[in-house]
Amino acid sequence: MNAPLPNEVLPQYARRPVPATMLDALKARFGDRCSTAAAVREQHGRDESPFPVTPPDAVVFCESTEDVAAVVALAAAHEVPVIPFGIGSSLEGHLLAVQGGVSVDLSRMTQLVRLNPEDLTVTVQAGVTREQLNREVKDQGLFFPIDPGANATLGGMAATRASGTNAVRYGTMRENVLGLTVVTASGEVIRTGTRAKKSSAGYDLTRLFVGSEGTLGVMTEVTLKLYPLPEAVSAAICHFADVRSAVDATIQVIQMGVPIARCELLDVNAVRFINAQSKLGLRESPLLLMEFHGSEAGVKEQAETVQAIATEMGGEDFQWATTPEERTRLWTARHKAYFAGMQTNPGCRTVTTDTCVPISRLAEIIDASVSEADASGLPYYIVGHVGDGNFHLAYLVKEGDLAERALAERLSLQMVQRAIALEGTCTGEHGIGLHKMGFLVDEAGAGTVELMRSVKRALDPKNILNPGKIFAL
Repeated sequence: MNAPLPNEVLPQYARRPVPATMLDALKARFGDRCSTAAAVREQHGRDESPFPVTPPDAVVFCESTEDVAAVVALAAAHEVPVIPFGIGSSLEGHLLAVQGGVSVDLSRMTQLVRLNPEDLTVTVQAGVTREQLNREVKDQGLFFPIDPGANATLGGMAATRASGTNAVRYGTMRENVLGLTVVTASGEVIRTGTRAKKSSAGYDLTRLFVGSEGTLGVMTEVTLKLYPLPEAVSAAICHFADVRSAVDATIQVIQMGVPIARCELLDVNAVRFINAQSKLGLRESPLLLMEFHGSEAGVKEQAETVQAIATEMGGEDFQWATTPEERTRLWTARHKAYFAGMQTNPGCRTVTTDTCVPISRLAEIIDASVSEADASGLPYYIVGHVGDGNFHLAYLVKEGDLAERALAERLSLQMVQRAIALEGTCTGEHGIGLHKMGFLVDEAGAGTVELMRSVKRALDPKNILNPGKIFAL
């Protein structure tokens, strides 16, 4: 199996800087919305990965599809890379300008283009964040459930095929994107999909672009499914003696067909870290954090079934959170686990892996990965959307310590090998980016990756759209 890139090392691609003539054209078209300031470029040359800052040559703040098309058309004429940028919350080096070029910042594209509450659909500009969308549709009795933790842009979430805590019930971005407006590599604007719930008309280009990480086109508008706000919501915490018992309980819940909305695992280390940061005072043992949606009677029935299953598996000390304030406090702490780990271990960076396996094999992979992590001596923690077989093991390594980085990468490699052997994937929701390029061939096969390259060459013959990500041409 191909090892991932060491976090201090970037691929040695030749940079393709923006020529002066193109910079002049960008500044003439966009004025002060085109920046070459070092601080702005550095901000757009980093994400939440441990890779070093790799800035673009210029940043353009776009406010419309026409703005994006103008930038891409200029880039195509000069064969200069274009890297889409939302808010910079990706984890695998997606945003780094490894070949130079222009960062297209979509964060000002924050309009709800069209809301159709009667059809449970909405079309938004790519810079709208999930929290903004939920604020704006709440008074219609609706919500958008995909919740990766970070307040990411919906364009970025579509680009990485994000999912998160609600995926066990509501699916991922793949299932919830109905259509797209995309700027192609030539600067042409196309639209894919419709607001209809289904279609058998031609190739499914929407699904092709969702998860393409900005390598096939720049998504500027996204049409999404919405859902009615549930009549009742209840959350619960259940503690277990060990991680295996918590995972076994989860497997039983899913196999019983309980329509649980969220089922999150936190190991003892994750609980300790969020206690330190958020002052929750949780009992420091592995736990499941669960949420139930539905009618009052339905939620009560789901909760009683899950409590019975968990008790049979050794779960104890059930605690219920029925008020919005209590639930928000718990889920906010869960979403801050990534930063809590680093803050509790000053001077460390996180190397994280998010494998996903068939639910029946989840306990097996977590058991083996925990044993290896314990033996390594590195601080680590586990959080996971275990209801759909996806979990994150984060190793905390001292910044600049090459030996610890190498050890974390070896552990990550072993965990991915195990996931693929169990018919799982090297990434459930983070995407490939830079860090997991070495794993893609092992998972998909050389022939499949070559077919992906053929699609990339056909849609982006000059290789200007986020080049050097997912695979090298």
